[in-house]
Amino acid sequence: MKIAFVGKGGSGKTTLSSLFIRHLAATGAPVVAIDADINQHLAAALGLDEDEAAALPAMGERLRLIKDYLRGSNPRIASAETMIKTTPPGEGSRLLRVRENNPVYDACARPVELDGGVVRLMVTGSFTDADLGVACYHSKTGAVELCLNHLVDGRDEYVVVDMTAGSDSFASGMFTRFDITFLVAEPTRKGVSVYRQYKEYARDFGIVLKVVGNKVQGQDDIDFLRAEVGDDLLVTVGHSDWVRSMEKGRPPRFQFLEDANRRSLRVLQVAADATYDLRDWERYMRQMVHFHLRNATSWGNERTGADLAAQIDPGFVLREGLVAAV
Repeated sequence: MKIAFVGKGGSGKTTLSSLFIRHLAATGAPVVAIDADINQHLAAALGLDEDEAAALPAMGERLRLIKDYLRGSNPRIASAETMIKTTPPGEGSRLLRVRENNPVYDACARPVELDGGVVRLMVTGSFTDADLGVACYHSKTGAVELCLNHLVDGRDEYVVVDMTAGSDSFASGMFTRFDITFLVAEPTRKGVSVYRQYKEYARDFGIVLKVVGNKVQGQDDIDFLRAEVGDDLLVTVGHSDWVRSMEKGRPPRFQFLEDANRRSLRVLQVAADATYDLRDWERYMRQMVHFHLRNATSWGNERTGADLAAQIDPGFVLREGLVAAV
């Protein structure tokens, strides 16, 4: 299952996504965790120290390797230079799977040991001094989008992505790459403003959107969220001494997370698992093609000097059971 965590800056989306990743790892499920926020905090939330987090390989800096591997022998993609963040897979493309080993994971993923399991952690890379004035961070998160476009995941496999803050996720088609999106919202007017934007933007794309109320202190907060987001409110999370200790660099074992918060994480997993039967791979491909054509027309054709519409394989549908290209 592909799962996104979104929310305004400071909402607690990274904390919630890290807790969910820990929860999944504790069940023994295979997990790929991706920090797609240019403000990189997921590694620290998973317990890595500053040096360990800084040493993680940035996907954005390995974009050429990612492109070379994923295009495989696809005759519609002439070179890595003509492959952009929205390029869809086709016959001959190499696909990524959660449980396998491959050159992309070798270059970009690192194992992180958590209580009860190990997850693969990948990071898009932070905005650096070299990027100032000359680059847009979406060029870095494009590496994540390209990988998601070529990812085939199955039941009881999880890809958890900590997305960029606010509504910046809509700067590309990446927001359509997920089975479910958890929007983390505080019980304030500002806290639910991103929800309204997300709901409006996602309306025509069949996005499964659920709200996780965070920093909830009582029934009044729950009532406020319910009034603002209605049935999209899935669950709420309150104060956590465990999280406070973790943020101080002294995380107790995950088994000591408060019972109420553990139950909330199980609710998230049940909601994510329930979307498996709703999967529509044909619609998934149509959306991929839709955003590829938009990007090709607006900037891709001019930048690459190629007609990127020709990269679309009309007979190809990404789905489980495809034989991997070699």
